[in-house]
Amino acid sequence: MTPKAELEKRISNLYEVMKDKDYDTILIINRINQYYFTGTMQDGVLVFRKDGTVKFFVRRSCDRARMECPLDIVCPMNTYKDMLDYLPSDLGIVYMETQTVTMAIKERLEKYFGFDAVKSIDRKICVLRAVKSDYELEFIKESGRQHEILMTSIIPSILRDGMSETDFLSELYMHMVKLGHHGLSRFNMFQMEMVIGQIGFGDNSTYPTNFDGPGGMKGMSPAVPIIGDRNRYLKKGDLVFVDVGYGVEGYHSDKSQVYSFKAKPDDRVLEIHRACMEVQKKTASMMKEGAVPSEIYERIMAELPASLVNFMGMYDPVRFLGHGVGLHIDEFPIIAKGFNLPLKQNMVVSLEPKCALEKTGTVGVEETYVIGRDGAECITGGARDIIVVD
Repeated sequence: MTPKAELEKRISNLYEVMKDKDYDTILIINRINQYYFTGTMQDGVLVFRKDGTVKFFVRRSCDRARMECPLDIVCPMNTYKDMLDYLPSDLGIVYMETQTVTMAIKERLEKYFGFDAVKSIDRKICVLRAVKSDYELEFIKESGRQHEILMTSIIPSILRDGMSETDFLSELYMHMVKLGHHGLSRFNMFQMEMVIGQIGFGDNSTYPTNFDGPGGMKGMSPAVPIIGDRNRYLKKGDLVFVDVGYGVEGYHSDKSQVYSFKAKPDDRVLEIHRACMEVQKKTASMMKEGAVPSEIYERIMAELPASLVNFMGMYDPVRFLGHGVGLHIDEFPIIAKGFNLPLKQNMVVSLEPKCALEKTGTVGVEETYVIGRDGAECITGGARDIIVVD
């Protein structure tokens, strides 16, 4: 369970960033944010009042919430009306997660409570969560340690001639859970469905996708464009692209590796892959406390090697080099144009320079780093050349 002192510190940090804001109430509906502040993930509403009152109104399961949350804040709730036993009917100026709360939820709340105004709390919580505590870093570093074992030792033993992409992903998932993975990959992106990540044999890894990442994936079908292609079978000479998140106790790491099945990749493929490795190395060398992500991005893109033609995607290249990692795989900070929030110590960033090769597949690397005062520490083992699987 999350230590009481850890949760108290997080709540204190929230009040600190809100101290100069004109507000009366903060409502938290998102279950990952609720977990961050309470240590439990239930169906409920977490309420912070400006006077310091904190209540977690839980519909289901109140019993479990009390078992897991060490704070004396849990209250049973059948409907939002029950919250009136503890809160005034006029909540004043309300901050809530406008990226999560639907109009239907807001309207149900307004049956019992008045709002003078509604403002977004999303960015403030993202900024808070971006800086990890020592407690959080323990899980992230352990995730990174297991992640390296998975990618360098286990995956080469899984790949075999004639297996489909879905066969591969199914076996990969089994090995991940046995190794210690917490079983799913969580994304903050709206309506994002993902089991563990993106995999692809050959040019399937350049296939257009709605996922906001540099790799591609054909998936099962238009209805299920994830998991893998049942009809794409592994054969000699295929590149195998694997970009999977890994997690321990809710906290993730992110890593990608490219494999070549029963054949050495040709010189052109190696050249592009190694150019991506150099981009990652150069980007990582610029990451330290105080560095500005947008400045890092603009410098790297201005000096990008000419050989990286389809950099960060074949059809619609993504416009970032890296992203924060934590309770979600896609967190702050973002190494991208326009993201001017300076890096801080104990932020966690995944760097993923990749390049799509037509009729061949996606190459490149991804590693997860912890930001320090004078540099960044890689916690996922470091970038590797394309691994040849015999």
